[in-house]
Amino acid sequence: MRATIVGLGVGLGLVVWACGPALDPVGADDGDPPGSDDEFDDPVPQEACTKMDFVFVIDNSGSMAEEQSNLATNFPQFISVIDQYTGPDGSPIDYRVALTTTGRDVTYSLNIPPLPTIYNTEYGDDGEFLEKCQMSRKWLERGDPDVAGTFACAAQVGTEGPGIEMPLYAIELALDARVADGKNAGFLREDALLAIVVLSDENDCSRKDNDFQLDFGTDVCEPSPELLPPPEVVNFLDGVKKARGRWATAVIAGPGPGDCNSGFGAAKEATRLREFVDTTGENAVFSSICEGDLATALGDAIETFDAACQTFPDID
Repeated sequence: MRATIVGLGVGLGLVVWACGPALDPVGADDGDPPGSDDEFDDPVPQEACTKMDFVFVIDNSGSMAEEQSNLATNFPQFISVIDQYTGPDGSPIDYRVALTTTGRDVTYSLNIPPLPTIYNTEYGDDGEFLEKCQMSRKWLERGDPDVAGTFACAAQVGTEGPGIEMPLYAIELALDARVADGKNAGFLREDALLAIVVLSDENDCSRKDNDFQLDFGTDVCEPSPELLPPPEVVNFLDGVKKARGRWATAVIAGPGPGDCNSGFGAAKEATRLREFVDTTGENAVFSSICEGDLATALGDAIETFDAACQTFPDID
């Protein structure tokens, strides 16, 4: 059994669970094996998490205006649920919320015979957390004035970002290179559940190379050696958090098969994001961006993060 039910079904389109002390007492035998086959074995969970670090990766390409607006509309209900979470001692959950976009700086050429080669450079955020809408730092946290309203403003990241969406690589950049160069330093906490939300109406096209050539009719997202394998991103996050049980993800994208349509427009089948979710396992959920309203998808995210919180491995 999970902990107390919070009745916000009207706001988020379903009943969500509050994160509370639902596990066995410390030291009790819950019957689960003490580890897993992952590179980082999870110790036996001892208690629910008391902290959450949320990272939103939002597609800022030309077709995303309505989805961003819908995210902004529904986020106040999302954060209202988080505000009511309590830790094992009954204290409010300590949370942080950061956001970045799916684009990075990239240069490529288009080979379209008999026309001359076209060279193009796109500029993205390279995983850097955005500080906007009167934010006082690169993230929001409990106790800040009007967290919901500020995020609703910041989540509308615009539609002039790169047309080659790379949400998986943006995750790596945000939690590695941007931490190393100081831009995102200080956000991640060892004892917090890392909760990642990806919102995109395209397939992931993450690649680490630059100055590459695309031939006429080539889909940049087609399987190729240059694309970042989704399992590599899963392994990266395992390494960042030192255990699969210390992070979770919710992807909101095109479910397939084929394109889907809603009041937002069309969304491509996100095969690589689906692989990312499937590889992650029980701490991941894939929701359709074509539902026409993101309330249900955000509810799915909350339920997934709650379950991960309640089985968070103890930090030695």
